[in-house]
Amino acid sequence: MRKKSLIALVFTVMLGCSAPPDRQTITVKGSDTMVLLGQRWAEVYMKAHPDVTIQVTGGGSGTGIAALINGTTQICQASRPMKAEEKNSVKEQRHGDAVETPVALDALAVYLNKDNPVEHLDMDQVARIFRGEVTNWKEVGGKNAPIVLYGRENNSGTYVFFKEHVLKNADYAEKYQALPGTAAVINAVQKDPGGVGYGGIGYAKDVKTISIAKDPAANPVAPTMDNVLNNTYPLSRQLFWYTAGAPAGAMKDFVDWVLGPEGQKIVTDVGYYPLKAQAQ
Repeated sequence: MRKKSLIALVFTVMLGCSAPPDRQTITVKGSDTMVLLGQRWAEVYMKAHPDVTIQVTGGGSGTGIAALINGTTQICQASRPMKAEEKNSVKEQRHGDAVETPVALDALAVYLNKDNPVEHLDMDQVARIFRGEVTNWKEVGGKNAPIVLYGRENNSGTYVFFKEHVLKNADYAEKYQALPGTAAVINAVQKDPGGVGYGGIGYAKDVKTISIAKDPAANPVAPTMDNVLNNTYPLSRQLFWYTAGAPAGAMKDFVDWVLGPEGQKIVTDVGYYPLKAQAQ
């Protein structure tokens, strides 16, 4: 009898203990420019919210947009704005509008090897270099040495942004070497005295980031936070999150946190620039 009572007591206690809440999973996919930032946000947020799991992967903005359209990610990270036809595809396949949320600011930087004496270029010079019209550094004030081009693959939002805003939709040079991520571009430029590449300011480690003039008559502007915030740096841009419909529940909580003081401090810690409202 006593044994039965003990079993009943244990069962009652077990019933009285509240079960741990179900873990909620948020998937984030897209821009390689933003993947380190997304991973850092996820890491810090999960420490404070143990009931939430956040999975962050890269692959490029185009890959993230495709995943948002086909429903294999909840949040798409993109270093370029979505195109109208992509937004239409989200609406058709996900039955909700593609909701755009700027989450950070970036200076799209032009990277040179640290031993390259060139300190600044104008937008036309950068365009002519990447179109293959300028092939030696001496043509833009540098050493007598061939220019070697490095950049991103065509599924990259940074590739698209650079093509639209610098090359004015002209083709990249035939000798342009497309690499699978910004880290690979940085690594190539670090090792190549004649190398030049481009990418987010947050990756700019052990390379030279040069000042850019909007035209030959303008003063060169460095890719600093102040110059991005006042929009004087010619290659300033926003970094985006996209969702199919307005975020709700755990996803909304995460988005709100990213846009708040803690999330925006991480933007700075990773090497990008916070949104204007948070930078004041």
